[in-house]
Amino acid sequence: MKVIVFVKATADTEAEAVGTEEDSLAMDKFNEELNKAGIVLEVGGLQPSSKGARIHFTGRFDTKETRVLDGPFTETKELIAGFWIWQVRSLEEAIEWAKRCPTPTGSEGVLELRPIM
Repeated sequence: MKVIVFVKATADTEAEAVGTEEDSLAMDKFNEELNKAGIVLEVGGLQPSSKGARIHFTGRFDTKETRVLDGPFTETKELIAGFWIWQVRSLEEAIEWAKRCPTPTGSEGVLELRPIM
């Protein structure tokens, strides 16, 4: 089973605030453990929404209209700051790994795990 693990953005990640050296070392150690276990397929951080765009679609096929919105996007609880793609035996295994993750975005953070179709 492939699972994508989203790191939810915070005000700090949107402001490109860099964590402490201790935070970086803890995350490096966690990523090393994931790699040693052979479950990491991909990992990446995302730049803040101020450097991105959203495309909104309305209608279907031949009546479709699009609208482009440039970042930043104000609602950080709906933004993603980074991700992993893991190959695991079950969602439960992914949850156990995620619980071991250092707080990914400073003093507070949220990971969202979703199986990939």
